[in-house]
Amino acid sequence: MSVSANDAKSNTLRSGARRKDFTGCPDFVSRYNTVVERLRGKSVAVVGVGVSNLPVIRFLAGAGAKVTACDRKTREELGATLEKLSGLPIEFRLGPDYLGGLNKFDMMFLTPGIPRDIPQIAAARAAGVEESSEIQLFFELCPSPIVGITGSDGKTTTTTLVGKVLEASGKRVFVGGNIGNPLLEQVDHITPDAVAVLELSSFQLQAMTVSPHIGVILNIYPNHMDYHRSMQEYIDAKANIISHQEPGDFAVLNQDNEVVRDIGERCRSRRIFFTRRAEPEEGVFVRGEEIWIRLGAREEVACLKGDIRIPGEHNVENVLAVTAVAALLDVELGVLRDVLREFKGIEHRLELVGELGGVRFYDDSIATTPSRAIAGLRAFKEPVILIAGGYDKKLPFDEFAEVVLDRVKVLVLVGDTAGQIEAAVRRAMSSRDGASGSILAPTIFRCGDFDEAVLRAARSAAPGDVVLLSPACASFDMFKDYKERGRRFKEIVSSLI
Repeated sequence: MSVSANDAKSNTLRSGARRKDFTGCPDFVSRYNTVVERLRGKSVAVVGVGVSNLPVIRFLAGAGAKVTACDRKTREELGATLEKLSGLPIEFRLGPDYLGGLNKFDMMFLTPGIPRDIPQIAAARAAGVEESSEIQLFFELCPSPIVGITGSDGKTTTTTLVGKVLEASGKRVFVGGNIGNPLLEQVDHITPDAVAVLELSSFQLQAMTVSPHIGVILNIYPNHMDYHRSMQEYIDAKANIISHQEPGDFAVLNQDNEVVRDIGERCRSRRIFFTRRAEPEEGVFVRGEEIWIRLGAREEVACLKGDIRIPGEHNVENVLAVTAVAALLDVELGVLRDVLREFKGIEHRLELVGELGGVRFYDDSIATTPSRAIAGLRAFKEPVILIAGGYDKKLPFDEFAEVVLDRVKVLVLVGDTAGQIEAAVRRAMSSRDGASGSILAPTIFRCGDFDEAVLRAARSAAPGDVVLLSPACASFDMFKDYKERGRRFKEIVSSLI
């Protein structure tokens, strides 16, 4: 049974799909009916009752699917989360045996980050159970063009900036995805003339069978090796953002990143490169202190490096990607420049917390990988008192250790990886000792808890220094997430000031 426009609008959940012809895009009702007809009567397991899957559960129930919500947590542990699903015709499978019988369902919707090689999930896949996700469902439903942004570093900053630039240009913009805002429940408000901008993680991309109209890959460095079975699996997941594109789509790619450049060699869509080191035949690049656009017959200055308020060369790369997206969506360059001059960055990314006695304190808690922390360190010319360490994502610290020797005056370590980071730094010190005979090594402290680490860093700083929380690790050994870690850092600093 199909639904009318009014019936579709009354549904609280919808999703997004890409399109090539913006003027002839099928409307939401057509997409909704197609998806509902496919789902009606199917037995569907939704694995993970979390933020991103709550909208999925509600949508599936409304579409007439036979829904079972599965989660490792018990009913008591889920608490208020289950209350948000009260009144829906769904079943629950909770606790240790939550994946039991998964191979008996028609479909399974997996929460991002759950390992896809768990035996029960692998067995269900082998048995022919169809796999999907909240993001896949959104792509199938969304009537507007989608801009998808991925990369090991810079996703949130770039996604936020793209959204702000498009909004300032007068477009209706919906920003979501991994940035923390599931758009499925807003899809009934998305029209063909709007733009959906999604931050996409490797977890979300790995099983996708569609790609956005504009796919952006900022960079690829080792990350999530505690989840992915190999670096190649991680690369393949990231590459999936453009794997299903067609010739009418666009791949915006970092030419300066070798892995991303190699991915571009096998894409079918139109490649738009951005680079700080060269001038591509088509793309966005730096010439002196100017950022240039070269697209077809168009070649002009888009903005100045001086227009960028957020620090660091990594943010120049992010702005190059933003400029490419803006150009592809016909944004006036004056709008781009105005937004760049006003944009002060995102919370927990090189965020100035305050100053005490000539010492500035920066929150870079979002730096959950060595490559992100390296970018943060390179943003400062001042002596750095660095707070690092945390949850072990099985990433190498060798390059990070080299940058620590170049940039850090005092290294304060905490968390599960403190020993690994110290060992990497001492190996780098030993290597340089052998090569040059002497080096200026940072003082290293190991602390028992996070509060102690922040206070030690503050005591170690002198006027003109920077105290930087840039952990190079996730936070799960001490905090719920990087945001909670950053907030605690700011609380301690505020108490000192």
